[in-house]
Order: sequence, then C-alpha cells, then structure tokens
Amino acid sequence: MARIELKLPQMGESVAEATVTSWLKEVGDTIEADEAVLEIATDKVDSEVPSEVDGVLVEKFFEVDAVAKVGDVLAIIETEGENEVVKEASEENASTAVETEKEEVNGASVNELEDNISAIKESVSAPVADFNDSERFYSPLVKNIAKEENISLGELETISGTGKDGRVTKDDILKYLENRGSASSTKPASVAPEPTKKVESQSKPTPPVGQTVQASPVSVNGQDEVIEMTRMGKLISHHMVQSVQTSAHVQSFIEVDVTNIWNWRNKVKNEFQKREGEKLTFTPIFMQIIAKTIKDFPLINISVDGDKIIKKKNINLGMAAALPDGNLIVPVIKNADQLNLVGMAKRVNDLAGRARVNQLKPDEIQGGTYTVTNVGTFGSVMGTPIINQPQVAILALGAIRKVPAVIETPEGDFIGIRHKMFLSHSYDHRVVNGALGGQFIQRVAEYLEAWDGDKEI
Repeated sequence: MARIELKLPQMGESVAEATVTSWLKEVGDTIEADEAVLEIATDKVDSEVPSEVDGVLVEKFFEVDAVAKVGDVLAIIETEGENEVVKEASEENASTAVETEKEEVNGASVNELEDNISAIKESVSAPVADFNDSERFYSPLVKNIAKEENISLGELETISGTGKDGRVTKDDILKYLENRGSASSTKPASVAPEPTKKVESQSKPTPPVGQTVQASPVSVNGQDEVIEMTRMGKLISHHMVQSVQTSAHVQSFIEVDVTNIWNWRNKVKNEFQKREGEKLTFTPIFMQIIAKTIKDFPLINISVDGDKIIKKKNINLGMAAALPDGNLIVPVIKNADQLNLVGMAKRVNDLAGRARVNQLKPDEIQGGTYTVTNVGTFGSVMGTPIINQPQVAILALGAIRKVPAVIETPEGDFIGIRHKMFLSHSYDHRVVNGALGGQFIQRVAEYLEAWDGDKEI
C-alpha cells in the first residue's frame, strides 16, 4: 500500500496560506481521483482541494479553522500499489529536527533526545492558537508569538498592523512587546493609582482599523432572530470600516448623456452575440473608457504606503459584483487598457459569470489598482462608494434613465428625450485633490458623450 501526501497547492503567487473551512471526507472514506477532499478559504475566495489519486483517507493533519501554508501536508491518502510509505508531516519534521539536535548538541543524553522528539511532535501537531473569534486575520507566526508571550486576544486586537489590509506583522508584534516591556520597566513606582491609569490609557496603541473600542449593548428579546454573519460578511465589514478610517473620502458627481452609446448598442448587440457568442452589455464599454481615462490621469492609479506614493504601472480594473447571498466580490481585469472592446466584453462576462458561482481563482481578485461598481443595477441613480484599499479611488455607475433635456443646436435650443446617467467618484483626499478627482470623471464623461454611433467592432 502506498501512502500519498495531500498538500495545500499553490493558489496564486501572492497567496501563502489558507484556512480549512470544512472536510468533505472523513478518515476511512474512499476517495476517487479529482474528488474534493476539503474546502479552504483565502481572504475572499473559497475553493476545494481535490485528490490526485484513488484511495482511502487515513489521516488528517489540520482541523477546521486551522491555517495551513502552501505546501503543508493536509492529509494522507492510502492507495493500492507498491509498499511505499510517505512519512507523516509531523514525524518527518520531528525526525529532521532531532537530527539537527544531534549535530548541534554533541553528547546529549538519550532522555533529552526523547524529550525533544515528544516536544517537537506536540508542537507540529498542536493546533494553532485559537484567535478565530476575531474578525482580523493573524498569521500563524503572529499567533504563536502571542501565545508564547501570553498576549490575550483582546490585547492582540489593540496592536496596529502595518501589513497588507492592516494585518499585524511579526515586526508589529515584536515592536509592541518591546514597547510594552520598556513601558513597564520605566513606570515610576511613586505614581498615584489614578494618574497611572490615565497615562496607561494615553499610551495604549491606537486600536486597529475596524476595532470598536466600546460597543453599545444590544438588547435581544424572545421574538428577535440572531443571525451569525458569514465569514465573507465579516471580512467585508472589517474592510469597509478600515477603508473609511484610512482614507479621507471625498465625492464628485457628474451627469452624462449616453444616448449615442444607448442607440449604438441596440444597433449592434444582436450581431455581436451571433458573431462572438457573448452578450454586449454597457459594462465593457464603460470599463474600456475608464481604462483610457486612467492613462490620461496616471496619478489616479496609485496607492499610499506610509508617506510614500506608489504609482502603478499596470491598469488593473476591479469590477464589483454582487453575489447571490448578498455579499460582494471584486474580480480584477488585469491590464485593462490593452483590451479592445471584444476582449473586454469577453473578460467581463467570464469574470462576472464565475463570480456568481464561486469559481474565481485567488489571483483573479487581487492586484486591482482602480475599482468600478455599478450601483445602477439595482435602480440607484448615484452612490457614494467606499474605496477598495489600498486603492485611492472608486467610480460608481448610476442607472441610465430617459429624461427631458435641453439640446443645443446651431438653430437654437430645444427640449428632447435623452438617455442620461450619473457618475459618482469617491477618492482619497489625502493624495487626490478635488481638481484631479473632478477632472477625471469629467474626462470619462467627455469620452462617453463623444461615442461614435457608427463605430464598428
């Protein structure tokens, strides 16, 4: 019987770990090749880990809610075949560590080595410290440091993170420990109790983004229904609050006459679908024009890193999409400025379709540099969208409406029926001033209104 390791696969160049959300197979279950064994989740995308072989699941190394790194052995599958034995991850790591101990510590007693083996096995197989009640993400290294230094969940929540999306890094927690140690060692012994309390409250690190210092109590009676937030709902909630607390949100609005686009699309959409096998919606038209406008105003395509501005070379457009369960996901169109209208339409339809059935890959929701959201899908005329960090701007597309409008002609003005919509532009006033934010959507509007009604695709 051969024993095959089921490892956490590489899910994208920027994805290093994932959380086990559920086991679809239990020890003793028969598994077929390509059959899903467990479900995992990264920041937003849920996916399955399939087996590469037929066999029987004989061991599991991670419990639900545990965090595994890419390449970690998740389980052992026993197959029919030659008598090959793949060592379990814990035993293999334990024996490797013991060999290292033998080389480094000459003359170590047998008892000491046996103790080391036991300790290593326990440390490898022990579950990650339980910080899963928090809405914030903590890496296994940060959790281990917190556990070793007796940092409670409540205390860990107060540490400001400098990593991506406000995550606490190794340096953050070590700096916190250093400051905590120096603060306790330098505290005067003669300070009265009340002033000491006051000083401590002032010197505490600023609560992290999304952390509520004191939540107002909520009364629940017997007729109320308590609904647990989904994992994705918790993440979205945290990211939205974090963005509002990070960026100085300012909005600019402009009304656009899209009659030419409306009439042109009605003229070509049937032929386009027959030829390309794809529906032509308004979204790819807008996305193509927005990408073109970003090339005109490259300082809207930036991120902020402390007191530095990172000017992005690639134009990667995020496309906010509503999911059937009411949550939101933002697939990214990479290098959007390099796509023609046909390519943009196919890319938009592909990402939107797979987003609705939860089939996006981790890389397809990362790396965005500017986001577009279509609030008009639900009839909204305009909106004030929240910036998708670490970007600095987001554009909301309002509903297209038929409205009476003044039409200027060489012969004079008259009233006519036009198709119009509002563009709502939210931007980070820390780095994007009103002139840039306003000029950007003004240019988008100019491109939309100048659409060629005889354009061929």
